[in-house]
Amino acid sequence: MDPRVFEEWMMIILVSILVLFMAFIVWDLAKKSKAGRYGTMVLFSALGLGVVGFVIKSVVIGSLEGF
Repeated sequence: MDPRVFEEWMMIILVSILVLFMAFIVWDLAKKSKAGRYGTMVLFSALGLGVVGFVIKSVVIGSLEGF
């Protein structure tokens, strides 16, 4: 396997695992702090914006490089 392809797959897989772990941390934080429904929604929205920014950055870079 080409190292570049391996690095690309590992980036996707490991960042996905990191995002899932961060979602678990935010859920646990909301649960322990008794944030309620609205507070939990705000916490996940903040995490979601970071994830969306990462995806948009990847799409823009990919489109500039020609996928």
